[in-house]
Amino acid sequence: MLYTVKEVSSLTNVTIKALHHYHKIGLLEPRKISEAGYRLYGTAELERLQHILFYKELDFPLETIKVLLETDADRWTILNRQEELLLARKRRLDQIIQTLQASKDSLAGGEPQSPGEMFTGFASEEEWEQALSEQREHVQTAYGFDILEGRSIDVPRMNEQAQEAAAFMEEMAAALRSGAKHDGEDVQRVIRTHLDYLNGHGHPVSAAEFAEQTRFFLQDEFHLRMLEGQQTGLAYYLAAAAASCAGE
Repeated sequence: MLYTVKEVSSLTNVTIKALHHYHKIGLLEPRKISEAGYRLYGTAELERLQHILFYKELDFPLETIKVLLETDADRWTILNRQEELLLARKRRLDQIIQTLQASKDSLAGGEPQSPGEMFTGFASEEEWEQALSEQREHVQTAYGFDILEGRSIDVPRMNEQAQEAAAFMEEMAAALRSGAKHDGEDVQRVIRTHLDYLNGHGHPVSAAEFAEQTRFFLQDEFHLRMLEGQQTGLAYYLAAAAASCAGE
């Protein structure tokens, strides 16, 4: 069955203007164009549009979505990655919702919350600067580079990125503890999902570049200690898994 652009718009709540734009930039092309000039879409195009909308919910720019969909043609793989990314965001939102509900309960009960309870799930720019101070000092001393020079901290963005990074490292640590092979499909999927997130949120990095970063962690005392403190052997496991992802 084929659908006109108007029917697709009605089914998906995506405006006709947006569908035309997706066609123009090559993000979503119709199955065919009728003799009368109507764009016609089939099941495959509707599935691709669903993927586009999932990525848009994650704030991926259209250019990045196009690259991601061209890289992975398998629908099951794409859905798995999108599920992991959406669940990571859900965990962060759940934490913030719990804070909101606790604030309501406190207000109803007439008992004030402590400042720490009021801002669980949030962090100020000052708190982020403090959290990064040790790493910042180390990088400045060892490499003469200030990781925050000329940069303001986007607190909501940093919070979300920290949540994703923590979830990624915990998945890698859990895989190591379970005895999963570093080049196994499940571990490789976790790394590819992490790279998709980075590339979709202003941190473009290839698999080869990520592998190089993980090798740097093995040579740098601060980062090696941080990873090994989370799970013994994690730094080496991560480097081996990243190398496999890069095809090395």
